[in-house]
Amino acid sequence: MTQSNDYDNIPGTYVYNAERGRIGYALNMFCMSLNKAENRQSFKENEPAYLDKFTLTPEQRRTVLARDWLGMLKVGGNIYYTIKIAFCDGLTFQDVAGMMSGVPKDTYVQMMLAGGRSVEGNRFKDAAKAAE
Repeated sequence: MTQSNDYDNIPGTYVYNAERGRIGYALNMFCMSLNKAENRQSFKENEPAYLDKFTLTPEQRRTVLARDWLGMLKVGGNIYYTIKIAFCDGLTFQDVAGMMSGVPKDTYVQMMLAGGRSVEGNRFKDAAKAAE
């Protein structure tokens, strides 16, 4: 990301903006291709070969093959698109959200039902920003 934004200072935040959209275009188009059953089947049969059809960066390719869900967002993936990979794997959104939060699915669900994760200690990456 080249332009700095206020939200860049919030830990764990990967806002999908126009710049991230440009960076992640090929990744998101791959994910959208999974809307078709025949493409999902082809992807499941040979993931590396299927990914060759798209102009992914090496890091985007790595994140898909490793199922690095947060990594996909960092390299321009949109959660609404990348979740299609999870669905191919038989995962739910709660499964993936738990993995991205570092907690088991049931713990994640209970955390959300209780109002979500506390903002204490999660507001800013640097202390100087917090003092403002």
